Amino acid sequence: MRKAVKWAFYFSLSLSLLAVVLLWTTDSTYLIKGIKSTYLRGAKSAEIDDHIYFDLRQIEASKSPQALYVHPELNKKPLTTELRNMLELTRSVGFTVLVNDSLVQEHYWGGYNEKSQTNTFSASKTIVTLLAEKAIEQGFLKGWNQKVMELIPELKGTYAGDLELRHLSTMTSGLSWKEHYKSPFTLTAKTYYSDHLEEVMLSEVEVSERPGEVYNYQSGSTQFLAICVIRATGMSLSEYASKEFWRPMGAQEPALWQLDHPDGMEIGYCCFNTNARDFARFGLLALHKGNWRGNQILDSSFFELATKGYKSDHYGYSYWIDQESHGTPVYYMRGREGQYVIVIPEHSIVITRLGFRYSTEGKPHKDCFHLYVNEVLKMYGK
Repeated sequence: MRKAVKWAFYFSLSLSLLAVVLLWTTDSTYLIKGIKSTYLRGAKSAEIDDHIYFDLRQIEASKSPQALYVHPELNKKPLTTELRNMLELTRSVGFTVLVNDSLVQEHYWGGYNEKSQTNTFSASKTIVTLLAEKAIEQGFLKGWNQKVMELIPELKGTYAGDLELRHLSTMTSGLSWKEHYKSPFTLTAKTYYSDHLEEVMLSEVEVSERPGEVYNYQSGSTQFLAICVIRATGMSLSEYASKEFWRPMGAQEPALWQLDHPDGMEIGYCCFNTNARDFARFGLLALHKGNWRGNQILDSSFFELATKGYKSDHYGYSYWIDQESHGTPVYYMRGREGQYVIVIPEHSIVITRLGFRYSTEGKPHKDCFHLYVNEVLKMYGK
């Protein structure tokens, strides 16, 4: 019996060592981090609260924070039954509505509150584009038509020399990248959990198709744009975001950006963690065409450009666009599982929703998005 137990122990140990060796030699050690932060806690993929498993960099808040204006009738008008039911069914954790710059609705679920930090996922792509625009306006970057190889000479691929910054923001870059969130063996997963993100990007992603011709949503495009901003400014994304946006917009709480390793690079295509109130500030900034309470943070003309379709009617410069469904123009920041900052300019409305699920089981995510917009318009549309 003792021999059998001993044999089983050494056999298990050998298998474990073999697994580690295989992961190491095949550059798959990122899977260990992925398994720890997903499957071992009962999740199937990245979740809005998984920043606790990552190295982080803080986006410093303002030393003189500017509170959001709160309407005296905050929450006095009840949410419609349809809206509340959908928010609860999709495991929302935060929901705010601002009308004419004032907070009129604010709700939290599941123990979350106005200070809770969660991952905004791909809504972070819009933030990287805003940082790139700021770098252009400050002269760190030459313009949206600047060639990427001027900043990333290591870039590979048949059409690497044709790639411009605007192609990265508008998802027309032609990269050898397949967007997939569920499989642990894709580039999306590898770059999310890797501890050497830049190396993976430069060694495994090429410009394989002619840029600027076809819209193809690829997180790798934003990561390359992030690298360009970092190299051009000489600052981390977090430092630059704090200096040029978070502090000037009077954010009340620090935000967190997930890194690939301690003191490493931000995962730019996702992973800006903040709360619903501070996240809404990006919506107010866009609503007012780059102006924050009298301070012109970005040129207003950029928002005219960014919120119009480029090679897709529903996607501009990292803003999603819906011009048809609601009888009024809508543009928005969007992250997986339904992280939204929605701007309805004709009604001066900004909606923020944070939560665990895009939609109810079996339903397309757009059903929820349209419901959020339509129900808020019923309540506050002019």
